[in-house]
Amino acid sequence: MKTHSKRKELIMMPLLLITIVLCIGGHYILQPNYQDSSIAEYALAALPFLMFAVVLVAIKLAIKADKQEDE
Repeated sequence: MKTHSKRKELIMMPLLLITIVLCIGGHYILQPNYQDSSIAEYALAALPFLMFAVVLVAIKLAIKADKQEDE
């Protein structure tokens, strides 16, 4: 089994924090106060795409880190 560098795993932490903030923000926008706002509707529609972009960045970083370990 291959051991991983803790430093390279800690690089992923900001991506995790961004995803947590997006989830909390989405739940905040779902409050009844913002139901009549079209901006809130567009923001909620964009959340899955933003999270998917974060996943793509995380995969790219993981591939890069894996290639650096192999060298």
